[in-house]
Amino acid sequence: MAVVLSFLWTLLLWSLGLCIQIPKELMQPPNITEQSPERLVVFPTDEISLKCEASGKPEVQFRWTKENIHFSPEKEPGVITHMNSGSFTITGNNSNFAHHYQGTYRCFASNRLGTAMSHEIQLVAEGAPKWPKEKVQPFEVEEGQSVVLPCNPPASVVQPRIYWMNSRIFHIAQDERVTMGQNGNLYFANVLTNDSHSDYICHAHFLGARTIMQKEPIDLRVKPTNNMIYRRPRLLLPEGLTSRLVALRGQPLVLECIAEGFPTPTIKWSYPSNQMQAGRVTYQNFNKTLRLVRVEEEDDGEYRCWAENTLGMAQHVYYVTVEDLTRDDKLRVQGGALILSNVQPNDTMVTQCEARNKHGLLLANAYIFVVQLPTKILTPDSKTYREVQGSTAYLLCNAFGVPMPRIQWLTRDRATVLQDERFVPFANGSLAIRDLRINDTGSYFCEADNDQNTVAIQAHLQVKEATQIKKGPQNQIVKKGSNVNFMCQVSFDPSLEIQINWYWNDQNIKDIFSDDKYILKEEELTIKNLDYSDQGNYSCVVKTALDSVEKKAALLVVGSPGPVGQVELYKQKDFQVQLSWSPAEEHNSPIEKYNIYFEDRTLDPGFWHQLATVPGNETSTKLKLSPFIHYNFRVVASNKYGTSDPSPDSELFVTPKSVPEKNPSDVKGEGNETNNMVITWMPLKWMDWNGMELKYRVQWRQKNESEWQEVMARAPSFVVSNTPTFVPYEIKVQAVNEVGKGPDPQIVIGYSGEDVPQAIPIIDIESLNATSVKIKWGPVDLNKVRGHLRGYKVTYWWVNSRWSRSKRHSSKMSIERPASATEAVLSDLRPYSIYNVQVQVFNGRGLGPPSETRQFHTEEGVPDRPQSLHLRRLSDTALQLSWKPPLNPNGELKGYQLFYEAINQETEEKEKKNQTLHPTILMLNLSGLSPQALYHFQLRATTSVGPGEMITQEGSTILKSGIPTFGNISAVTSENASTIYWSPEEGQHDVTFKIWFKSIEGKKLIQPQHVNYSQKFYIQENLEPDTQYTICFFGYNYTDEMVLFREMEVKTGGTDRVKLTPGNFATKSWFIVFISAIILLLLILLILCFIKRSKGGKYSVKDKEDTQVDSEARPMKDETFGEYSDNEEKGFGSSQPSLNGDIKPLGSDDSLADYGGSVDVQFNEDGSFIGQYSGKKEKEAAGGNDSSGATSPINPTTVTLE
Repeated sequence: MAVVLSFLWTLLLWSLGLCIQIPKELMQPPNITEQSPERLVVFPTDEISLKCEASGKPEVQFRWTKENIHFSPEKEPGVITHMNSGSFTITGNNSNFAHHYQGTYRCFASNRLGTAMSHEIQLVAEGAPKWPKEKVQPFEVEEGQSVVLPCNPPASVVQPRIYWMNSRIFHIAQDERVTMGQNGNLYFANVLTNDSHSDYICHAHFLGARTIMQKEPIDLRVKPTNNMIYRRPRLLLPEGLTSRLVALRGQPLVLECIAEGFPTPTIKWSYPSNQMQAGRVTYQNFNKTLRLVRVEEEDDGEYRCWAENTLGMAQHVYYVTVEDLTRDDKLRVQGGALILSNVQPNDTMVTQCEARNKHGLLLANAYIFVVQLPTKILTPDSKTYREVQGSTAYLLCNAFGVPMPRIQWLTRDRATVLQDERFVPFANGSLAIRDLRINDTGSYFCEADNDQNTVAIQAHLQVKEATQIKKGPQNQIVKKGSNVNFMCQVSFDPSLEIQINWYWNDQNIKDIFSDDKYILKEEELTIKNLDYSDQGNYSCVVKTALDSVEKKAALLVVGSPGPVGQVELYKQKDFQVQLSWSPAEEHNSPIEKYNIYFEDRTLDPGFWHQLATVPGNETSTKLKLSPFIHYNFRVVASNKYGTSDPSPDSELFVTPKSVPEKNPSDVKGEGNETNNMVITWMPLKWMDWNGMELKYRVQWRQKNESEWQEVMARAPSFVVSNTPTFVPYEIKVQAVNEVGKGPDPQIVIGYSGEDVPQAIPIIDIESLNATSVKIKWGPVDLNKVRGHLRGYKVTYWWVNSRWSRSKRHSSKMSIERPASATEAVLSDLRPYSIYNVQVQVFNGRGLGPPSETRQFHTEEGVPDRPQSLHLRRLSDTALQLSWKPPLNPNGELKGYQLFYEAINQETEEKEKKNQTLHPTILMLNLSGLSPQALYHFQLRATTSVGPGEMITQEGSTILKSGIPTFGNISAVTSENASTIYWSPEEGQHDVTFKIWFKSIEGKKLIQPQHVNYSQKFYIQENLEPDTQYTICFFGYNYTDEMVLFREMEVKTGGTDRVKLTPGNFATKSWFIVFISAIILLLLILLILCFIKRSKGGKYSVKDKEDTQVDSEARPMKDETFGEYSDNEEKGFGSSQPSLNGDIKPLGSDDSLADYGGSVDVQFNEDGSFIGQYSGKKEKEAAGGNDSSGATSPINPTTVTLE
């Protein structure tokens, strides 16, 4: 028998699916693509819907059979059919119509190539399930025993879902001890006392009927016991030791073992197929249920479950037999295959295979199409695909041919793409590229071939950058009336067009809002003047032609509460009312409280007073009211964002009049004169009057007297005249209105007027330390206080220092102590000083006479740090140190301690050295130092108490170079000389530079002179009078190059007379007379001033000295400055210093620097004066030394470096 080169294609449509996909341009036999399940259950309220869809070319025609008899759906009443479809739906008009259509249906789809047949569809009509009525008896069981609660749901073709719940619709908790079986019963391996409930309810959920039914509640009563019996496991389900089951291949298998016992048993399983694929076997219901997803032939065998606890084990064996749905051997089937020999193209046909056995029926459609075709790729060539990074691209290659073509994808280099696991081929020829990257861009080739031919197409892939929202909108809580911004910052591929849309609750804002409330920018949304209606979900959606991303944010608008609703009054009594109101809108913030206000439009119109506060979760309250008030109520709600508008006013409620319930408060009796007493009180508020008019009954009497004096007053004060000085009185003030008097008032003790005290304290002094003393005093005679003793005033003042006997006036300081005090501590005093102290008594009238002035001495203390420490390089191995003594020695100086060490040396020279110096030494030359070394110096003064604070400074034996930096620089000129002053900067001592005076007219050549930066001044002599000079400053840079770094100009004084221009107004006689008169007037004023000063006063020398101001008293409070004495300070004259060598530089004992510590004498480039002088000199020094040494150009060792 000749074999034609052809192929048999079998299309198993029911379970195996299509072997190949036939191109649409070729004729196709009928193919059932959708059909109803083999069993279709309908309930009374359901409609009947039978599905039958098929594909084929030419167009398919459908027909139905019922019980193998032709059935025409379109002739049935209430039927709905569809064009080009075999499906139909029947809707009934009563609950029993579905029973009329029960039966077995089959659909046939035909065209010229053959007929395809669906499987049999059994339509079952079922009524609504009903739970039979039964009387459920309580279950009584002893603690620790087992029990089974039955469910027994109504029988149904479709098994219901079972739930066990209690009467509160809470599921019964299940665990290893309590389990629901597949049959719906609830099993307790052992019961506990907390299992006792009367509402165990079984619920059955019938999905098809859309009905949930519940059984009558079961009452489980557990009797407690003190002797629980331990039991080995016993299987409650299944019964017996073995069971035999038949499982169908491809169907699920469920096995169950539930045991009882105490302690609670655990369940374990074993099964025959050790090679079972992972995931096919699952354990459920706390390991009590074994579920096999899909039974295979190798699953045939023994399944064993056993329950264990500490007392033993119980087991059950399932013997499972796997059977297959066998096919009848009506056709020539060999190994499940239909064999046709010597087929020809005209053997093309559609055939069905239907097999039945005791387990059911199986149907398969087969299409035999005898063809022989070369390979053809149906997908267009050179197709371009565009995708974004990170997504999946699908490149299509739909090929057809007989035999089936082999398809492979290649790169441009003819290499297979399957080397990368991201490239996944499909059976239909398509290629998926997962997790795309930018470098995946390029061309790919699909090549398809069979034994007839080979064809190929090209596909172009473009991978674009994925669109991303870098910063999207964030959830926000914003207050009403504010503005809010949502950001949407985006990155995207520049070759793509982007579109950003904003949505509110999934609605495009552009479509629903047109006003200017929403401001839409490219990457920002602004919402102005937020209202509560604006809250919701806002999303930014970014779209390109290839992808779309979205980021959402929630906006919550919060604010103060809405207005409170209507206020109502009920349960009204004379002085009590129940107030209720409608709650206010919270506006997304809980209401914290309600404030209740009232207004009296008769007595106090226009003013609302708060009456009560109620928690935010309450909307009513009972109010206690005052008499004779016309109440109008309103309620205001508050939350964390503010208060609401007030509610509407309530109806008017008027309370009756009554006697006053209060008397005035804060009643006092005090005299403002020595012979009177003023009685004052805090008047009652109008709402406490309890009537229209209010008066005050004022009563008083001297203490220990029997009769009261009284008066009726309206004003809140009354003056009792002609009283003795400071006598106690008993006082009462009572409120009275037209109804009657208020309650009996309390008696208050008052006093008549006070007088100035006459008591004088006796004081004692105790020294505490160098800066503190304790002042003590004894009690005073209270009769001499002549009033309330309010306290004591301690006055003290600094007299002078014990180390310096120059006396200065010092302002007095004082502290006050209460009446109960008997001592006061004076702190922050100057050590080693002399103070005076007084104590006075004071009452409300004023201060009494001072006590005897007592003088005390503070103890010696440690000195302050030296005022300054200056260093100057003398040579490569020597430095000069100079310093000023401490401003406050705080005792007798015993000397100075000097410590120094080299800080840039690595040898033994780094050892710290020290010297002790006499207190009169203020300058020291140190020799024997290391050259080119940096030293650290510390200096402190000492007294007998100990050393004081150190002053530190660093100095160097290194000769420094570089361009110096000047602080203040100035020049003073005469006819033939000029002096230049400067302030050296720290860290630039001993720098050498040149100064050159160069005449602008070029008269006399002056040679440049080397100057040391540390000497602070330079004198240039032999200058020409009345000549302009340029002063040039030259320094060595760090390459030892001489460079000009500064210039200034000065002019020497001239000797020529100044000639006045004829006709100058200064030569006029009236001008001369005017100037002369002014000068004469000034002379007269000066003479009067000197006469007044020379008169003085008649006071002792001591008193005069006490009036002098001591500079050391400056830190004290309320200080005043005395006049300078002639022997301590000298005025600064206006004449210029001479240039014959008597000029003293700044820093000498008579220099300008001594007055106030600084001099600012500055000149312009032309030498004109632009500065001023201010300050004074502190002359005091330890041991009476008034100077630290003389300084002059001849004695440079006294030049100090500030």
